[in-house]
Amino acid sequence: MNIRMPKPVSDEFLKIQDEYLTLENQAAGIVRIEDLSPVGVDERIYLWQGDMSRLAVDAVVNPANSGFTGCYQWLHSCLDNILGSKAGVELRLFCNDIIRKQGYPEPTGGAKITPAFNLPAKHIIHTVGPIVQHRLTKQNEDDLASCYWSILKLAEENGLSSVAFCCISTGVFMFPNERAAEIAVKTVKDHLDETGSGMKIIFNVFKDMDYLFYKNLLE
Repeated sequence: MNIRMPKPVSDEFLKIQDEYLTLENQAAGIVRIEDLSPVGVDERIYLWQGDMSRLAVDAVVNPANSGFTGCYQWLHSCLDNILGSKAGVELRLFCNDIIRKQGYPEPTGGAKITPAFNLPAKHIIHTVGPIVQHRLTKQNEDDLASCYWSILKLAEENGLSSVAFCCISTGVFMFPNERAAEIAVKTVKDHLDETGSGMKIIFNVFKDMDYLFYKNLLE
């Protein structure tokens, strides 16, 4: 799935692919926000450790690169590849069309929304997080906060009621996990408080240490 270049595909293939991916995603077990409990004092905020591709929410967040067409490394375990492979080949073509029409790569801190295709979520919001080189800078921190603001702004503009965030930039982009969690929680809480939004937010983590960082911050 993740090595195919962005190009059209036949309706016959899409029918087979979509049937297959729908069954695969259902077999993995779909998780709805009603299955989760809020953490801390804010009833709008949830913390969940697991596979983001299982979440049936209005939008899941994809940590994209500036080219926006996903990971091309064979069977790579990054979230960009997992979401792209489980959504199907249409997603890569859709994202490629966005960048082609835009005329330049997506800037760091920016975000775009797409359909989620075969995922149980309704949409994917793609964002380009900062890459930390040698040491963490104030610009890195500002860029990461911008990712969260851009995502939340898009979610509000599109009338979404629930968004699941990943730990943006903490993987191969090398942003320190604890500081990333602090920025994520503060930015999201500031947005919810300033706008009075009733949007439900899931902080979705994979690693035990990230779970503890978020749990301590939220509680």
